[in-house]
Amino acid sequence: MTSPIVAESATLSGVAESATLSGVAESATLSGVIPPVCTPMTPDYQVDAASLTRLVDHLLVGGVDALFVLGSSSEVAYLTDAQRRVVLDTVVGHVAGQVPVLAGVIDMTTPRVLDHARVAVEAGVSGLVATAPFYTRTHPEEIRTHFRTIAARTGLPVYAYDLPVSVHIKLSADLLLELAAEGALAGVKDSSGDDGGLRQVIMRRESSFSVLTGSEVTVDSALWMGADGVVPGLGNVDPHGYVELYRHASRGDWQAARAEQERLVRLFEIVRVGGTRMGGSSSGLGAFKAALHLRGIIDCPITALPQIPLNDDEIGQVGKLMAGAGLL
Repeated sequence: MTSPIVAESATLSGVAESATLSGVAESATLSGVIPPVCTPMTPDYQVDAASLTRLVDHLLVGGVDALFVLGSSSEVAYLTDAQRRVVLDTVVGHVAGQVPVLAGVIDMTTPRVLDHARVAVEAGVSGLVATAPFYTRTHPEEIRTHFRTIAARTGLPVYAYDLPVSVHIKLSADLLLELAAEGALAGVKDSSGDDGGLRQVIMRRESSFSVLTGSEVTVDSALWMGADGVVPGLGNVDPHGYVELYRHASRGDWQAARAEQERLVRLFEIVRVGGTRMGGSSSGLGAFKAALHLRGIIDCPITALPQIPLNDDEIGQVGKLMAGAGLL
């Protein structure tokens, strides 16, 4: 079977191409493995730039195609504006153009998002990732205005982050593709869990609109449907595994892709070690950081307040699952 996904060579080339007259940026299709980079912290809850640099090197050595900072796995909701800037400057400066760096500019309303976008543009990122506005109730026309404004004001490719579990709004295929046709959106990171909706976007999109799945455990299915790539939080822990999965899919070797996906599904059980004594975010992000600490990549596995940390027994469970996946 011929692979339906975009070839590996079609990754975003780097900084945004020149803007159109309306201020909306044009870009190449983004594809491949784009991990949402975790934000290591010191014991006093400051950004650990040295550990972050080692994490970036770990991801680059793993063969990833781009990096996404300041997303959910980066704990963006917990970071101050000053901490966001440290993350941007550290990652963009260290990467130095080796791969594109996308920045989350996630906040409740358009003016706040534009403030984050200005800082990200100054830092030299290749593209921006934004959710729909949240906290207040918004109409689809207001969501359209939100994304149009970000694109027009920044001149960079803008990727919609479809995250209804947190934003409480599902971005419809009609809305996404309308904005794509206008040039206001370069792509979508679909973390909705709605496979039918994902397929609608894939079937109806123009070829330049990037469709990226945010699900770590159904990547092979999404790529088979025609998605361009994956933004896997678990990719912090095992970037090479997701790169191998993507390469198998690119070659049309779906049996090998399935086998690698199932290994990663078993590894993904680390996110559940916190059980019911903490929230899902504390358990999942704590597990990613514990795994990175066990691998010697980051100095401290602490997560931002008020998240509950994993205990020694739970970290031990993470280690056992990593050993079963061949990572320890």
